[in-house]
Amino acid sequence: MLGKMTRMGEARTVSGTARMAPIEAEMEPGKKPVALTIAGFDPTSGAGVTADLQIFAAHGVFGISAITALTVQSTLGVAAIEPIEAPWLAKTLENLWADLPAAGVKIGMLGSEGAVRVVAEFLRARRASGRMIPVVLDPVLRSSSGHELLPAPGLEILQAELLPEVGWITPNWAELGLLTGREVGSLRQARDAAEELGRRHAGLHVVATGGESADFGKTAAETVDLLWTPGGGVQEFTGERVETQSTHGTGCAFSSALLARLVGGDAPVEAVAGAKAYVAEALRSAPGLGHGRGPLDLLWPLRT
Repeated sequence: MLGKMTRMGEARTVSGTARMAPIEAEMEPGKKPVALTIAGFDPTSGAGVTADLQIFAAHGVFGISAITALTVQSTLGVAAIEPIEAPWLAKTLENLWADLPAAGVKIGMLGSEGAVRVVAEFLRARRASGRMIPVVLDPVLRSSSGHELLPAPGLEILQAELLPEVGWITPNWAELGLLTGREVGSLRQARDAAEELGRRHAGLHVVATGGESADFGKTAAETVDLLWTPGGGVQEFTGERVETQSTHGTGCAFSSALLARLVGGDAPVEAVAGAKAYVAEALRSAPGLGHGRGPLDLLWPLRT
């Protein structure tokens, strides 16, 4: 979902079932649900855990976080990355969960092979305990400035160990190509790749986000996002392009909004459409900060 422009989505077809069990145990009456973000730290707060916490707040969800990596970056790009040691990440997740068991998990930048293994083991333990909750993976593999954010060994482990533990994945078209080994340069190719990725893992929902190029829409004024649902095939979400340079963290914003809406009980198509609408307005009302790809207005719902 990185790029100069993106859209608000509408579903053209409706189907699909959520891959999650009831979460009433984590949502006591009168209390806000808790959502956990596992992601990197972005000093600009345009993406990463600090952005996720804003997005959760905008959706009425209390956010907690586990940092996977520190970054040196600005709106002009990523300059350096320092992964958090895997044992430290594991201890963070263990201690958080013992006190604040979440109703949903969003996974962003992992940054290292060790982090991928830790998160996969953490989710396997939750599944073994019978506490199934919605998990959304935003496969952050490269920055928009071209910086590699997950080495090749980490990508292999993500495919083999982490993907079987998540219910949702939200790759942009470039990431979808890396995950499937396919060329993804047209809407038809994106549909085929999304279907292939979805069929590899039982119960996996795939949202293939466009927006990086006018070629990803059917006209210059629109873009098309795709949702693969188990047993429901591929659905299209179309919407207008939003002309802006403030696009830093659009993929992060979408995946976190999607998780918040799933935690709130939305069905798959409703959750995707709602997350698209949220991102579109965040782009329209972006504050225009920085000298590069600026941040979105992530808290806009709190002012309406």
